[in-house]
Amino acid sequence: MLSSTEKNRYQKHLLLPKIGQDGQLKLKNAKVLVIGAGGLGCPVLLYLAAAGIGKLGIMDADSVDLSNLQRQVLYKVEDIGSPKATTAATRLLKLNDTIEYEAVKQNFKAENAENAENFVKNYDIIVDCTDNFTARYLINDYCVKLNKPFVYGAIHQFEGQVSVFNYTDSLGNQGPTYRCLFPEQPSELEIPNCATIGVLGILPGMLGMYQANEVIKIITGIGTVLSGQLLMLDLLENTSQKIKVKRKANAEKMIFPEGEKQKNMPNNQAINSTITVEELSEKIQNKEDFFLLDVRNLNEYEICRIEGSVLIPMSNIPTNVKHIPRDRTVVVYCHHGFRSASVIDYLSQNHGFNNLQNLTGGINAWANEIDETMEVY
Repeated sequence: MLSSTEKNRYQKHLLLPKIGQDGQLKLKNAKVLVIGAGGLGCPVLLYLAAAGIGKLGIMDADSVDLSNLQRQVLYKVEDIGSPKATTAATRLLKLNDTIEYEAVKQNFKAENAENAENFVKNYDIIVDCTDNFTARYLINDYCVKLNKPFVYGAIHQFEGQVSVFNYTDSLGNQGPTYRCLFPEQPSELEIPNCATIGVLGILPGMLGMYQANEVIKIITGIGTVLSGQLLMLDLLENTSQKIKVKRKANAEKMIFPEGEKQKNMPNNQAINSTITVEELSEKIQNKEDFFLLDVRNLNEYEICRIEGSVLIPMSNIPTNVKHIPRDRTVVVYCHHGFRSASVIDYLSQNHGFNNLQNLTGGINAWANEIDETMEVY
């Protein structure tokens, strides 16, 4: 039953014939896991908490960064450096203290396979608010295995996509899975995330609200769920379109493909080397023979760069592999060290490089600790 306080809080829902008290009780009894508390996760969490979802799981291993505040509206300047999962839970508790929050400071990844499966098992609906394909395919596969619907959202500069995968309607009809639409996982370099190419701050807010809306529709059983349909939005042109997606006959057999599993396994021989900015500075002073590779974009390179570096933007790496030497150490850097780590993963796993070093903290650390005259963005 709803308490008198809850009836007052959710009165606008109760006035809707399609929701009413029965629908609000369904929301109260629902458990939703939101994987990723970033640009998409923030609006999803805000609106699901406001709607009165009984239990909200928040999974994210990252901490709040100043660059997040352009779009991740749950956080404030005072939160910089704090874990997103626990910070989001604390902020949401102030919005709605009648629901339960579970903050999980870890990423959804194969290395935590048992944990990942248990989290999916313990929730009714999974919302994908991640920004990487490895997590997204893993979410899909566990949702298929455990027969859980997952609400998908993805953003790219000024465009976004929303859909609901692995959804079973009231008649028992099963909708398509994510692999029915995108069978194979692409490289992060083929389709880079917003950390690499940027994103309009409003875009994840709008897409996240669409995702929250699908969650509420699934729980209350109202409207037409975006199952079997991919909704695509373009904020620059104010256009939207839908494409149909069908479930493949072998959908259950497509999950956890062995080749992909091997592809995503770290090659420890190749990806175990990092270098600090102090060590790099020493290399430069000693005039050691090494190759300094900058994988940022051209506009970033023009703002600031480490002297002697060669620019090959992350998105151009696959077509420029031959220009990266194998006969000497290659130090790879970006802004904070995340893109360079992805480039190292790609080169080692797909091209057998074992001479790569990732600059810890990237050019940001270089400016803060080595060259204080450098102005970084």
